[in-house]
Amino acid sequence: MTSDAEIQTALPAFAFGNVAVITGGASGIGLAAAKRFAVLGMKVVLADIGGVRLDQARQAVAAIAGDDAVLPIPTDVSKAEEVDRLADLAYGAFGAVSLLMNNAGVGNNPGKPWENRDAWKRLLDINFWGVVHGVEAFAPRMLASGKPGLIINTGSKQGITTPPGNLAYNVSKAGVKTFTEGLAHALRNEPGAKVSAHLLIPGFTYTGLTEGATEKPAGAWTGEQVIDFMLASLIDDDFYILCPDNEVARPTDEKRMAWAMGDIIENRPALSRWHPEHKDAFAAFMNR
Repeated sequence: MTSDAEIQTALPAFAFGNVAVITGGASGIGLAAAKRFAVLGMKVVLADIGGVRLDQARQAVAAIAGDDAVLPIPTDVSKAEEVDRLADLAYGAFGAVSLLMNNAGVGNNPGKPWENRDAWKRLLDINFWGVVHGVEAFAPRMLASGKPGLIINTGSKQGITTPPGNLAYNVSKAGVKTFTEGLAHALRNEPGAKVSAHLLIPGFTYTGLTEGATEKPAGAWTGEQVIDFMLASLIDDDFYILCPDNEVARPTDEKRMAWAMGDIIENRPALSRWHPEHKDAFAAFMNR
């Protein structure tokens, strides 16, 4: 694990006493991030749907940082006005925010492209628009502060290779990828900006989205492992924080992604990795 001193020397946004805002902060990767940031001495704003889980998360983080360094704010990120309120309360309580982690997400599958319009819209409103709302509410203030800052958006490998199974989730995370790429470019070209954007791409991780699992599967990473990897990658100034897991190493991910891009370049059928006529060619490609 990267030491606190290494993190705070390389990444001024993580300095002792700085403020981190985490959406989806009551469980999974978000809660793991909140605890790790608390260990670094940061003040932490936990945004999530209100209720017992958010209360329990506050207690867990307060046990590390102290009650005065944790602020839980019930927030529905699909609603811009609630994210604007989150920003107002965070700045009002703790002052300038140096780290925004847009992590809130849901994975419930609304079905086929022609089914369940309302469920599709709800998933996209949380997973994609929740990220946009976070950037809209916080980025201008972070830039105006003139201080070093980080915006970390949680994507997914499913937004890159788009495997069959949950198309709405894939669409939402593909949107987050593209949006964060454009955000990083815009921040690079903003005069005087000291804020950068990064795309966190978890592998198989045991979180609240892990369907049907009552305990961590052997192949999955924990949220804590994802955050440790993220911090090491941020020190290296990585934009794409592509996490492995206990089943899939980076070379396998790279080949899968290269094959997906090859569908366009070689004019193969969409999602040819799962097309019966290309099954053998994909297997041979992976075995090179």
